[in-house]
Amino acid sequence: MLLSQHLETRHSVQLATRGYFGHLLKDRVFDVDDFLDALRRVAAGGSVLDPDVVTQLITPGRRNNPLAALTSREREVLALMAEGRTNLGIARRLWLTDRTVETHVSSVMGKLGLADGAEDHRRVLAVLTWLGQQA
Repeated sequence: MLLSQHLETRHSVQLATRGYFGHLLKDRVFDVDDFLDALRRVAAGGSVLDPDVVTQLITPGRRNNPLAALTSREREVLALMAEGRTNLGIARRLWLTDRTVETHVSSVMGKLGLADGAEDHRRVLAVLTWLGQQA
């Protein structure tokens, strides 16, 4: 069972060629019953693949989309950033801690290739990327 924070299909393909496998994004394992069910299915010889990973594998052209590497939670955080919400506002809206939102925002910035040197403008650039993909 592979648990990852980042949407990376390379590992999923490698796992699938070995037989039974599981690949879930960490955002999906908050429901303990669902996670335990996934573990049982893999242990019994089945397979479990995160829906975002499946989408990445089968959707042509997504590799050119800069948002394709984002998890569904990261896209949700970025959408709320585009609404002009602060990290605290996002945390309250999603019932998350400030630190968790900071982690998601940092991950979004990294996946979008927004270097630390442009800190003053990174949030704006991330939102512009989001808006550009919504059109």
